[in-house]
Amino acid sequence: MPDATASNQPRVKAFLNKAGGSADDAKKALEKAGLEVEEVPPEQLQSRLKRAVAEGSGRLLVGGGDGTIGTAAALVAGTQTELAILPGGTLNHFAKDHGIPDDLAEATAVALGGRVEGADLGYMAESVFLNTSSIGAYVTFVRVRERFEKIFGYRIASFIALLRMFSALRTFSVELEVDGQKKSYRTPLVFIGVGEREIQPPHLGSRVPDGKRALHVMIIRGRKPARLFAVALAGIARGVAHAKQLPEFDSFLVDRVTVDLMRPSTTIALDGELKAHQSPFEYRIQRDAIRLVVPAPKRSE
Repeated sequence: MPDATASNQPRVKAFLNKAGGSADDAKKALEKAGLEVEEVPPEQLQSRLKRAVAEGSGRLLVGGGDGTIGTAAALVAGTQTELAILPGGTLNHFAKDHGIPDDLAEATAVALGGRVEGADLGYMAESVFLNTSSIGAYVTFVRVRERFEKIFGYRIASFIALLRMFSALRTFSVELEVDGQKKSYRTPLVFIGVGEREIQPPHLGSRVPDGKRALHVMIIRGRKPARLFAVALAGIARGVAHAKQLPEFDSFLVDRVTVDLMRPSTTIALDGELKAHQSPFEYRIQRDAIRLVVPAPKRSE
């Protein structure tokens, strides 16, 4: 995929999620760089970005969290429109995975003067996810976190949600089809990440540096909540490399996987957003799906 250089860049159209917590600061950073900024209510963001892509915009600069970035990525996927991002969420996993700084001025400089490289997207049917998807226990985590986040803030709400998730740990039957082979489990959680993932702090949820470009499917199997809790803690404390040696832990790096809950539908998490979908779930990775603007390599002294 060819790179865009500072002397050969398309015109940039900048959009901000008006409801984003850092929208005002982001607008100031973009206007200081000489860009015209369109602030869009979240319910109108998809239609406005879709129109910009249809009009043949060379580069979209989109400010917001992973949900906003995911909306833009789904629209530019498979087109020649480049995507530059201004991180404005709580965690900004996708930006961090691709080396895009949290600092708004620095991120703006990357958006205007960075290079273009292919970035992978995950798909669950036709729904795009940038980072991770999960079925089971994590859905409980998200629901509880959302309930308490406005009261206690993100971090405390996440801790409460983690305790609730483990205290109410329930297992379900699931069948995975991996490379044409079917595998049956009783599990509390199916986790699927775009790119090889780590669950060891302080890199919790991040991609493994220089990891494989694939869907990373992880599953804890078993029926006894106490043992499942112990396996989960082992993974959190010592990482996937240790956990996958345990008989209750399976891990696969694949291009596609089918997850069948053997019931009509359930709620799954896509990048932390909860959505109801029909089972079975067809997951796949699309390599180089979008043309992402990332920091230019540092020049050697």
